Amino acid sequence: MTPATTERKLIEGRAALIVIDIQASCFVDKPDDARAIPHMPDYAARMLKSRAVIDKARECDIPVIFIQEIHRANLIDFGRELDGVETVHCLDNNPETDLARVEMDVRPDDYHIQKRRYSAFFGTDLEILLRGLKVQTLILVGGLTDVCVHYTFVDGHQSDYYCRVIEDCVAGSGIEAHTASLNAMEYLQTGAVRSRDEVLAAMGETL
Repeated sequence: MTPATTERKLIEGRAALIVIDIQASCFVDKPDDARAIPHMPDYAARMLKSRAVIDKARECDIPVIFIQEIHRANLIDFGRELDGVETVHCLDNNPETDLARVEMDVRPDDYHIQKRRYSAFFGTDLEILLRGLKVQTLILVGGLTDVCVHYTFVDGHQSDYYCRVIEDCVAGSGIEAHTASLNAMEYLQTGAVRSRDEVLAAMGETL
């Protein structure tokens, strides 16, 4: 027997927009084999679509929280992260590690969380910030769908936040991995995967 699922609104209570790892490197034109992390073909275009969501969040008084992956240049904090496909990336002495400040219009009063691991919750003060903001719904954009977005979603889910991911504003290491992770997130919370237009409309209803 399939358990009854309580129908949830797209935004339950107060929302926050979590912008995951949209950094300068996303918009540097490089061949695929020159990247430390693989990207699906339309990666940069999908990141750029997040700008409209950021603008709408500000209009609707929804906090914007930028997440930045960053590692020390001496590699001391990578841990097991280099045991898989990824090579050295996001070093603190590389300008490409900075947030995509122009493309995303990063402002001084935006919130900014640096992380050393995939999940934006792991080893950071994100949850303290969310509690202070009295947030119940997390809206996720950025990359990678199958790594940092997915793991942040899971930690948010396990901390009892309502989690939403904007399908056309996230991108993965490949199309198959992107799709599989979206399916996995939808499995955890029915209605989690949404379009940008749906989210923009829901944000407007909070005014």
